[in-house]
Amino acid sequence: MKIQLKPISPKRISDQVFDQLREMIFRGDYQPGQQIMTERELAEALNVSRNSVREAINKLVTLRFLEQRQGQGTFVRSIDEAVKIPLATVMETQDASLIDLLEMRMGIECTAASLAAQRANAADLDAIEKAICEMETDTRAGGLGTDGDLSFHMAIAWATKNPLQIYIMKNVSDFLHLGIRENLLHLYEDPDNVAEILRQHKAIYQAIRSGDAEAAYRTMNNHINYVIRFFRNRL
Repeated sequence: MKIQLKPISPKRISDQVFDQLREMIFRGDYQPGQQIMTERELAEALNVSRNSVREAINKLVTLRFLEQRQGQGTFVRSIDEAVKIPLATVMETQDASLIDLLEMRMGIECTAASLAAQRANAADLDAIEKAICEMETDTRAGGLGTDGDLSFHMAIAWATKNPLQIYIMKNVSDFLHLGIRENLLHLYEDPDNVAEILRQHKAIYQAIRSGDAEAAYRTMNNHINYVIRFFRNRL
């Protein structure tokens, strides 16, 4: 049997710029609504041409990760209108609840944790750990730690190396972060809940770091079930 092979083409510079910017958005280095560096600044920082940067930004704008505001600059798109969130529309038309959303997340994120345990590299592990530290620092200062929490789950999704997993999780996380913030406020009102959530995040991280896919799946499952039980009891 004759094996068909395709020639390997080097990746275009603009595609490499696109990958790097998209990764920063997914991992939460750039938050929704935040302005990114200018074309000139990015070109200098990445040591590439402004044309390559422009092509990458245009692609991110087309995919609705970024938006360009006349006379202001380029910003990470804020998911602040229901029309921009297909998931929100579905939840409204299907009368879906917060618990329905959390149950759906369980299927996505438990698998993500398992895959991350098998595929995470050093940069992924650093990003997950950094998110936990961010959450811990914020909660100690009296905050909710929600940005760090979001970055934690996105860093795990990125570590799966599965582009569909990453894209779906990005949309789910944006909606979760902005659409149900009031509910998260209730969860984090109790300091014991904050401490427990942090403990659970660290357990997930340790399982991923050790490469234990089963433990990563289990600890993520325990974490999301904990949140589901909280809201069920509250209701």
